[in-house]
Amino acid sequence: MSPPRTAELACLTGEFTQLLTPAEGNDSKLTDWIEGVRAADLPHPHSFTNGLELDHAAVDAGLTTPYHNGRTEGVNTRTKKITRQMHGRAGFPLLRQRILLH
Repeated sequence: MSPPRTAELACLTGEFTQLLTPAEGNDSKLTDWIEGVRAADLPHPHSFTNGLELDHAAVDAGLTTPYHNGRTEGVNTRTKKITRQMHGRAGFPLLRQRILLH
């Protein structure tokens, strides 16, 4: 990739990262960003925008609302880690006890 294309890709990436902070109006900014990516005709971001448009409503909700499920995902990750550590050693009662004590 030549330097001008790399700069263009860096600019588009920077614009998208600004959208990741939930705010009103990000849905229209996302639509404008997708149009800009399509005009740039870069293959990887173009593929990424196709994925965004498959579930456009969910992406809009993620970029405009302040709600997230980070705490739930953290609990899931911790539970999976404990389960992996205990693999093959004991049954559910011990797993339950370790999760409650952790």
